[in-house]
Amino acid sequence: MTTLNERLTTWQQWKTRPQSVWLRKAVFQVHLWSGIGIGLYVFVVSLTGSIVVYRNELYAAAQRAPIVLTPSGPRLSDADLSAVASRVYPGYSVTIRDGASAGEPVHIAFKRNGSVKDRLFNPYTGEDLGDPNSPLYRFVTWLLSLHDDLLGGETGRTVNGIGSLLVIVLVLTGSVVWWPGVQSWRRSLMVRRHVGWRRLTWDLHSMVGFWTVGIVLMFAISGAYLCFPESFQAIADWLQPPTVENATSRIADKVLYWLAYLHVGRVYGIALPCHGPGVCDQTTKFAWAFFGLAPAVMFVTGIVMWWNRVLRKRLR
Repeated sequence: MTTLNERLTTWQQWKTRPQSVWLRKAVFQVHLWSGIGIGLYVFVVSLTGSIVVYRNELYAAAQRAPIVLTPSGPRLSDADLSAVASRVYPGYSVTIRDGASAGEPVHIAFKRNGSVKDRLFNPYTGEDLGDPNSPLYRFVTWLLSLHDDLLGGETGRTVNGIGSLLVIVLVLTGSVVWWPGVQSWRRSLMVRRHVGWRRLTWDLHSMVGFWTVGIVLMFAISGAYLCFPESFQAIADWLQPPTVENATSRIADKVLYWLAYLHVGRVYGIALPCHGPGVCDQTTKFAWAFFGLAPAVMFVTGIVMWWNRVLRKRLR
């Protein structure tokens, strides 16, 4: 059994030289290999998440100028327009998504082998007027899908949720690994000047990890909730069973609401706690985008440190 003196020695080591404590070494290995395993995932989700904070602004900028048609003769019936569209795109099933008022094109969807192609057609001449969405609009939609479900639908969302849970492991183990001892912890709160680039990388990794640990943990937990809402709801019901008395006032429901709210940082496109577009809205969105890049910075600096300390030596 561990004696009192041994426990005190271990505690003193943790306070002064934590790198020599076996538990810290074990946690470091978990942190290292978890980071290597999901590092690229963390980088992609972090970068795309910061970009899609401005999804509304990007969508507004991506809108095509409206097409105004001059009626020329009678309008084609839906059947005639479908026949024209089938000749233009043979092999596709044709669906007229919406009609058109006078002077507006018709939106037609073409489906084949699970893929969908959207086009605008002139309802008077049958002319193909092109894609209703600009390349920027499609790119923003692609980014959203990459961030939400890794371009994989429900399967991708499940993988995304597992990745979020692993990020929680990274944050918790990183919090343990961060502790440098009582004599050095203040130095880990900032980036020092006039040091080599290797030490600069370590300082940056340590500083960013310390100052963003709370918000990164919030992003990870809320991201897992958005991927596994049923599981989180089941846990909430277990912790605080629903009754007639607490049907509208359960703390567990409020926590889940705020998890979703805080992850995106806005409702109906307006950032919290703002009441409309303006300085508050833009400042809050900038903060979400800025701190959302922290995991990407941690990945890059972590990879550089791993290269310096491990890979480069082995290659030599």
